Amino acid sequence: MYKTFMDKTSLFVLILILFFAVNLSAQDNEKKIRVSPKAEVKQTVGLTDITISYSRPGVKKRTIWGQLVPYDKVWRAGADEATKFTFTDDVVIEGKKLKKGSYSFFTIPSKNEWTIIFNKVADQWGAFEYNEAEDALRVKVKPIENGYQEWLVYTFTKTGDKTAVVSLEWEKLKIPFEVEVQ
Repeated sequence: MYKTFMDKTSLFVLILILFFAVNLSAQDNEKKIRVSPKAEVKQTVGLTDITISYSRPGVKKRTIWGQLVPYDKVWRAGADEATKFTFTDDVVIEGKKLKKGSYSFFTIPSKNEWTIIFNKVADQWGAFEYNEAEDALRVKVKPIENGYQEWLVYTFTKTGDKTAVVSLEWEKLKIPFEVEVQ
């Protein structure tokens, strides 16, 4: 009788452990809606694949430039994780060479001119650990007034067999820069 009681008790404890383990696992695997959804855009220019992975914040009736995104400070050019560019071959950005690979993408916005930055540390959360010493490339570009864009988006405009313009578009601004491939 004692053995039967122990067998039933052991079975009951085992069932409880399995129940809680499955329940906790299910909670960990629950998908949550992101406030700034992830996105990815890919374009082949010449024989080079360019991939941009980013999160898309919304304007949501906020003042973006100069407030939510301050002027003259490094910004991750998206939300959550830093935006990431991947090039399968060497490229030329606004006339300056950049080796193939993956880079985090940052900007320093100002009213009349932006600095765009490709940083060698490809996987970063925001700009919290951004280190200028790891920059692979910095170039200056001019923002352009644009039609209203609620959700941040990156676009490609193919301008030739070996060139394209990449643009960050959000709120009422477009920040374009040229990419050339060999």
